[in-house]
Amino acid sequence: MSTVSSTLWPWLALAGLGAFHGLNPAMGWLFAVALGLHRRSRGLVVLALAPIAFGHAVAVSAVLLVVIVFGTVVDATFLGRGAGILLIALAATHALSRHRIPHRIGMQTGLAGLAVWSFMMASAHGAGFMLIPALLSLCVSPGMGGELAASTSLPISFAALAVHTGAMLVMIGTVSLFVYDKGLAFLRRGWVNLDTLWSVALAGGGIVLLAG
Repeated sequence: MSTVSSTLWPWLALAGLGAFHGLNPAMGWLFAVALGLHRRSRGLVVLALAPIAFGHAVAVSAVLLVVIVFGTVVDATFLGRGAGILLIALAATHALSRHRIPHRIGMQTGLAGLAVWSFMMASAHGAGFMLIPALLSLCVSPGMGGELAASTSLPISFAALAVHTGAMLVMIGTVSLFVYDKGLAFLRRGWVNLDTLWSVALAGGGIVLLAG
């Protein structure tokens, strides 16, 4: 792999995962649409994107922070292997449970409820863990002896979070407004279940880490 491609692919992966997360209705856009339809306000759909993105970003940043903290005291190869096993375990759990997660937040919740829901779903779905392969690729280079340095890894993590959240925000905004304009009836004939793809993405990230 060339130097340019090896540097570029993690950023593309972060953006691609952001778009993929934004496409998943469980990450919050369906709630934004429901809120907008209930209040009969297209502007409210747009406003709802902020708490959704915030809740998701908090959940993802918690995972990235843990990775950086452990990476400063544990060999990055060992960390990658452990994260790979965890990702595959999350994929199996997600696939077997079909993600039946109880919740107490209704479809007509307010903006604060949207932030809480977004955080809960991103955490429960293992959204932040999907970013670990790209993050480790950015933070660990062959000349670093397999270790992460907090001084360089933290800025990279913030940049990774910004790229990921930005891509998610664009996708979730596009989908929310499209569904709001077309009506929820569109979902019955024009949408697919993303649970299987989500499990595949988790497992794929785990395989990448174990094979690296």
